[in-house]
Amino acid sequence: MKAYIGIKYYEDYRNKTIIDKISSALERNGYRASCIVRDIQNHQVRYNPQELMKLTFKEIDECNLVIIDLTEKGVGLGIEAGYAFAKGIRIITIAKEGSDISETLEGISKEIFFYKDIEDIEMAIDKL
Repeated sequence: MKAYIGIKYYEDYRNKTIIDKISSALERNGYRASCIVRDIQNHQVRYNPQELMKLTFKEIDECNLVIIDLTEKGVGLGIEAGYAFAKGIRIITIAKEGSDISETLEGISKEIFFYKDIEDIEMAIDKL
């Protein structure tokens, strides 16, 4: 099984620890984790927006599960979640406590987990 991780992109890759924590929890539970931020965007090769979205949609198409971390909002995260929903792929939304989850994302997510700290992410994913 394969899971896609959607998370806000930062050029300085400041959310690497969270991505790694989500990935390791998914892999421990039998999923191969895919994350455009980690696997594509934080490398030397630069893609134009059209190419990047094609790569993103291809990755989502190959997945059984999409995890969206909405601690920090981004238009791309909404696009990824909407695409996964249209394809019938299960969406789990996670976010740090106090984060604002839009009603539309809430409406298409099978489950929503709020975490206090990074260690709670693993427990949430283990419950899947």
